[in-house]
Amino acid sequence: MNKTLRISFALKNTYRVNGILYALKQIPLLKKILPSSLYQVRGFKILANVLSVIWEVISVFLGKFLYFLLMIVLASTQYKTEDSAGLFLHLLVLLTLLGSFVNTYMFDPSRDKYYAMMLLNMNAREYTLVNYGYAIIKILIGFSLFGILFGLGAGLPLWQCILIPFFVSGIKITLAAISLWKYERKGEVTNENLMGKFQWIAILLFLAAAYGLPALGILIPKVVCLLIMAVCVVTGLFSVKKIWRFPYYREVYREILSNSITVSQNAQDAVKEQSYKKISTDVTIQSKRKGFEYLNELFIKRHRKILWKSVKRIAAISAAVFAVSIGLLWYFPEAKAEVNDLLLNAFPMTLFFMYAINRGTRFTGVLFINCDHSLLTYSFYKKPGYILQLFQIRLREIIKVNLLPAGVIGVGLALLLYVSGGTDNPVNYAVMIVSVLFQSIFFSVHYLTIYYLLQPYNAGTEIKSGMYQVITSVTYIVCYGVMKMKAPTLYFCLITIVFSVLYCIVASILVYKLAAKTFKIRT
Repeated sequence: MNKTLRISFALKNTYRVNGILYALKQIPLLKKILPSSLYQVRGFKILANVLSVIWEVISVFLGKFLYFLLMIVLASTQYKTEDSAGLFLHLLVLLTLLGSFVNTYMFDPSRDKYYAMMLLNMNAREYTLVNYGYAIIKILIGFSLFGILFGLGAGLPLWQCILIPFFVSGIKITLAAISLWKYERKGEVTNENLMGKFQWIAILLFLAAAYGLPALGILIPKVVCLLIMAVCVVTGLFSVKKIWRFPYYREVYREILSNSITVSQNAQDAVKEQSYKKISTDVTIQSKRKGFEYLNELFIKRHRKILWKSVKRIAAISAAVFAVSIGLLWYFPEAKAEVNDLLLNAFPMTLFFMYAINRGTRFTGVLFINCDHSLLTYSFYKKPGYILQLFQIRLREIIKVNLLPAGVIGVGLALLLYVSGGTDNPVNYAVMIVSVLFQSIFFSVHYLTIYYLLQPYNAGTEIKSGMYQVITSVTYIVCYGVMKMKAPTLYFCLITIVFSVLYCIVASILVYKLAAKTFKIRT
């Protein structure tokens, strides 16, 4: 077991270190500085190992901290109840049961398992037990710390806080043992990346019960919550025997891992096939334009279903939501003041909604799969002047696509403001509409720019740019953070308009200067 533990950690660490070094090579500013023999440089390997160890320590605590903070504590602030301890237990029990369906830490078809058991032919039982035991230890450590910290803050007695990590571990061990029992009895293999419809239904029901019942003033009694927790601890203890003695780990993982690789490849092929099916094959489609305008017009006409179907649906749903909202304000006039104040002082929340509905990533994905994937093999296609010309043409098209739902939302917000009581400054109506339009323009420019500057796809249409994923993640975090801001609508709208215009100018300059070197198919 000790040897398996060492090899397991060495393998996982090597995989992670190589991933870190690869990610460093993808950062534009470091790409020229770092040598091509980066993987052989001892200093960089040491740095990557240090980062890997830091990440391993963080993984013990960060996820648990965010789980308690976001899913339980901050969610609890949205309900009006004096029983904070009861609400805490209600959310904890239901969300933990939900999480146990999603992840038991045993049946995740990760790469390190494939390398260890399939390629290196390691003892599957030992490898599984060592890694699963390590995962359970991390649960116990992380949930002990934050269970006590947040539990005491919610008013739970210490003994109930101490019960939390054993409850979480117990339910995961229990469900893992049930999955192993199902394999022995029925030959069914659990794959946490391939959940069935019943699992999705269970997840939705648990979410509805966790967050919906408190809104109705209903909480699972504390006695029942504690009984569920205690039962899970006991069943977990009995399930350890099943996990320890199970003899067919190699057979289980062979099926899980082989299916995952096949499914992954099939999924990519299916995406391409579905994309091709939506392309119009109408031979009468023509264009009277020339050059890149000709290429673009044919592309847009043949991909109209892909590019416009979703935005039309979003626009229709948005219009229906605003119509219902305006109707409700007529029936519930007491809500007008609150809605009016929200529109005039919490308008930054629209930035997150515009981020969510923007089709920028969809547009660039279609561009690569059905156009740039082939044309990037020609040298003329990567000349700075041509790149900028096609960039501006495509920017115009993506802006047109995204402006449809943005226009509906902007007008809908202005109407909602008028119906809820209006404003003393009529300029608010205009800047509200214009701001939403410019937010849409900003995201259109943003996603097309990072597509040209980072071009994340390889020949197999997989995203291989770590920096691209970092920027898209940061975009989400910033938009989510801005949503929490409180600012007068007029000032926020003017800021977004000016920022969007400046961003368009800077993006065009960057694309002209840099895209000739960055706009290429990744290896």
